[in-house]
Parts: sequence; C-alpha cells; structure tokens
Amino acid sequence: MGFLRRLLGGSGAGDASAASDAAPPDPAQIDAEERARELELARFDQERTDDLVRRQQRFAALSWTPPAQGGERRAEDNDRTE
Repeated sequence: MGFLRRLLGGSGAGDASAASDAAPPDPAQIDAEERARELELARFDQERTDDLVRRQQRFAALSWTPPAQGGERRAEDNDRTE
C-alpha cells in the first residue's frame, strides 16, 4: 500500500517522518551532479552522431553562401515620380 501511496502522491505517516529527516541538498553536490549529467549527455550525443554529421556541424559557420541576387538596387528605384 505504501508503494501505491508514494506513486500516486498520497501522504502517509511514513512520508512525513522521511521528509523531516532529509537534509537540505548541498549546492556543491547539486552542481557536481549537473556537470556529470551534462557530460553524460555530451558523450551520448557524441556516440549517436557519426563523423560526417560532426564535421558538418563543426564547419557550418565557415560554409560559403552565394551573394543575394540582384544586389540592393531594385527596378522601382528609377521610377520615382514626385
């Protein structure tokens, strides 16, 4: 029964005593856990992607793009009648 109460969010006598005995989390411990989680996610992402995708992501900012066609002037610029 206690398992179902905890699973469904119910409260019981055992839950109140367990919550009062728990110490507040240490900020340094939380930071270490977050860094470990981020490292784990980075490793997972590294394993998931292949070499071609990693190279494409690495050099995406250096890729050449052609200039916009037509330049800045437009055909209507010469038709100013005021």
